[in-house]
Amino acid sequence: MVSPRPSIRQRQHPMIRDLADRIESVWQRYLPLSDYQLPEDLGYVEGRLEGERLIIENRCYQTPQFRKLHLELARVGENLDILHCVMFPRLDYPLPMFGCDLVGGRGQISAAIVDLSPVMGELPGDYEAEMKALPPLSFTEERPLPAWGTIFSPHCRFIRPTTTTEEGTFVGLIEDYLRIHCQRAGATHSTTATIAQVRQGQDRYCTQQRQNDKTRRVLEKAFGASWADRYMTEVLFDLPASPS
Repeated sequence: MVSPRPSIRQRQHPMIRDLADRIESVWQRYLPLSDYQLPEDLGYVEGRLEGERLIIENRCYQTPQFRKLHLELARVGENLDILHCVMFPRLDYPLPMFGCDLVGGRGQISAAIVDLSPVMGELPGDYEAEMKALPPLSFTEERPLPAWGTIFSPHCRFIRPTTTTEEGTFVGLIEDYLRIHCQRAGATHSTTATIAQVRQGQDRYCTQQRQNDKTRRVLEKAFGASWADRYMTEVLFDLPASPS
């Protein structure tokens, strides 16, 4: 859990502050949260990256449907702000993976992505209907997905917002995806019939995400290769050894 130090959130880019607040608000509104315990030395981390102070704050919860809700905030000096969020369903809930990331530097958000990624080939029908019912949105700079992005759904949006209006619109879109996910999860029943398929899908999701070389390079430069690998596999994209 987050250390009782002053949070870096209030010093981060306004879009990141807004989104972090909204994510937690939606979670609290729709889900019965309880604490999720990260390894003691990985909840709050400080290091140095090219002479700049690097701070990572992690906040994690669990619910009956989700084994881990993870919100990470990171800041490097005054030049780099990061928000990373992933919701990991329990294996007996055949739910997609919600994920979003914001990356900003020098007052500008350079990358913003959100998706509800299927773990069994395609999104459930109720998700698909609600996603299609959202109003269509266009942004000035749509970005191409990375080569490992085959895990994403057709509803994945990856942009570089060019105005504060686009920033606000994209935060609203992320909130819509999150609201749909939390509402549908609350109406989903536990089942053991698809555990093997769900685990295989989550494994593929985590394996592909760990191929994000930009994230790994930052962690390796600040903390070394072995620590970076541990953080990627135990905090960012972990998988339960057995059904939870």
